[in-house]
Amino acid sequence: MTPFDPTLPLERARTIPADWYTSETMAQRERDRLFANVWLVAGRADQVARPGDFFTCTLAGEPLVITRDETGHLHALVNVCRHRAAKVACAEQGNSSMLRCRYHGWTYDLAGNLRGVPEFAGVEEFRREDHGLPRVRVAEWGPLVWVHLGDNAPPLEEWLAELNRFALGERLVGLEWAGRREYRLGCNWKVFVDNYLDGGYHVNTVHPTLAGVIDYARYRTVILDHSSVQISPLEPSGSAEVDAVRAGQDAHYAWIFPNAMLNIYEGVMDVNVVLPEGPDACRVIFDFYFASHWDAATRARSIAVADQIQREDEGVCLDVQHGLHSRTYTTGRFSVKREAGGYHFHQLLARWLGG
Repeated sequence: MTPFDPTLPLERARTIPADWYTSETMAQRERDRLFANVWLVAGRADQVARPGDFFTCTLAGEPLVITRDETGHLHALVNVCRHRAAKVACAEQGNSSMLRCRYHGWTYDLAGNLRGVPEFAGVEEFRREDHGLPRVRVAEWGPLVWVHLGDNAPPLEEWLAELNRFALGERLVGLEWAGRREYRLGCNWKVFVDNYLDGGYHVNTVHPTLAGVIDYARYRTVILDHSSVQISPLEPSGSAEVDAVRAGQDAHYAWIFPNAMLNIYEGVMDVNVVLPEGPDACRVIFDFYFASHWDAATRARSIAVADQIQREDEGVCLDVQHGLHSRTYTTGRFSVKREAGGYHFHQLLARWLGG
């Protein structure tokens, strides 16, 4: 892999090299060294609000099932039967008192303990208590469920504590989930994050609707340890339809390393999670939250605005991924005024990936 120097000041810094975006070797290194060792958004708290609720997901190549047991405790379990490695939960979400593998019928409780083993009499040196589903760290913050696949997970509250200075948690109280959209993009996941973290640099040229709402001259980025927050005062755009769904004093765009993004306005939040699907592809999940007093029509308008912005971003991200394969492109430079967040992202990548 082409080396990257994360020690340079922003004025002299270059981006991570093109082969960090296009290499299968780098994609595997990210999966093993990065995504397996940080807190990641797995899903929504409302998906496991009641005893018996569960949902499934795959993070860093690991299939997981998140459950709420009959006592109300939350669990994150590896969704792989200990017998022949089939899934024990196949539905995206649901409610059940047990997890039963559809292959041979092995059954587990919602805490992952093995309960039922059909036709296993006579098997020697086998104890049910040794064959429960492996557990991983899980916790809730705001309306989200997070998991950590590694062995040395800091408490989630500690991982997210630096966001407290912006009182983001308080702004999420009372928001209700209202819908989800998924997008599959033909670009590396880091291209999507780079675009998000460019300090509004692309807004005037790519997002004419959003450009009319934000005060670009006062748009700023605050760099934290493993996150950053972009803040922009809001102003009337002249479009009643847009102003109604992008209101308030300011917008906060919070990014949590490596792949979670919270777009927070007054009474509305869009959560974006970008998941790698190889060097040249990713999946972006958008979850939409609103204050309870927002009616269905206004919520639909807000989701439509978010979808339009996403489609505009998708176009430039595909252009970038194509350009990264050019023989003539290796690295780029950063705008000192706008792109400190992007360089911070690249520095964190270098730290976690070992150069």
